[in-house]
Parts: sequence; structure tokens; C-alpha cells
Amino acid sequence: MKKELLRLEFHCHTNHSHDSLTTPASLVNACRLKNIDRVVITDHNTITGAEEAKGIAPEMVIIGEEIMTTAGELLAAFVREKIPPNLPPLAAIEKLKAQDAFISVSHPFDRFRSGGWKEDQLMEILPYIDAIEVFNSRCFLPGFNNQARALAERLDLAGTVGSDAHANCELGRSTLKIEPFQNAEELRRVIRAAKTSVKWSPPWFHLSSRYAALRK
Repeated sequence: MKKELLRLEFHCHTNHSHDSLTTPASLVNACRLKNIDRVVITDHNTITGAEEAKGIAPEMVIIGEEIMTTAGELLAAFVREKIPPNLPPLAAIEKLKAQDAFISVSHPFDRFRSGGWKEDQLMEILPYIDAIEVFNSRCFLPGFNNQARALAERLDLAGTVGSDAHANCELGRSTLKIEPFQNAEELRRVIRAAKTSVKWSPPWFHLSSRYAALRK
């Protein structure tokens, strides 16, 4: 019997990130309205917002974190304990592996963001991670996503996609249709068969995060 696929949003933020005003409760409600079945909440360097949202919708919410390392940002799911920022990449990965978290890399080639990676530093961590983000809706230039997808195809890496939503209107712009999974190990088994649905977010979408950062 064929399993019903889930719609997964892998990358989004709440007001526990410095550049979002979205409350965990409103994010959960928006996911329900947009028929998003599972959502990885990946606030910057904290899991507090994800924990709050999981208390509201435990079957929907996966606790994640977007972690700034000394080289670029990691994107993790099934995080049990917060990983502090500004660790060397391999040190942060070691802490994530100790929790059996699923490890991806945020917008790896986006040169316009502080979390982008230099290719030599990215290549050093590839043997230790589960995937890279091959499409991020908030990348300004298509070439950044094209470069990430080309690398994944060349090296046979699994790929994640995400809306990188900082406001509810952005949720669901880039999602995965994926077989059901309950933990990081099951996600590793089904991620390669997932189907992507992606949509670029124009530059003015960044105004919401810029406003949130200024307001805070």
C-alpha cells in the first residue's frame, strides 16, 4: 500500500529569531491553513520558539535550529539541545551528531548573507552532514541555488529546500513532498525520494525581516 506523502516546510523562523515577528502560535495556525503537514522551525541559534510551537502542535512541529558557525550556517532538524553559535563547523556538527540530529546546510553559496559558505570550507564538512539546501526561496540570485543543486547532483548529496520564511505569508513557498517519517534516521531514509516544489521570493520579502530586526 502506497504511503500518503507529507508536505514538509524545512526552513522557517519565529519571533525567537532576531529578524522575525512571527509568533509560534501564528506560525502553527498558518501551516494548518496552508496544508503544511510537518514544519521544521529553524530559528537563529535557539530552539525556544520551536519548543513553544511543538507544545501547541506536537505532531506537526519538528524542533530545528539554524546555527551560525565560524564558517557559515548549518540547518538542523530533530535538535534536542541548543547548539551555541560561533563554534568551528566540525565542533557544531559533532554536537549535533551526539543528538542524532539531521544536518543540512543553509543557502550554502549565497554570498549576500553572512551564513554563506566558501566552497573549500563547505567541502570539508560534506562527509559529515546529511544534505545541503539546494533551493532557498530568499536567495537573491538564482545562481546561488543553481550552484547548490549542481554540487548536490555532482557529489550525489541529498537536498533540502525551504522557504526561509520570516513572515507567515512566506510559509510553504518551497516545500518537500515526502514519505512519513518520525525521526532523523527515518528522514535520512526517505529524503532522496522527496519531490520538491519551489518558488522564489522577490527581494521585497526581505523587508519583513529587516523591519523586524530594526523594531527589535
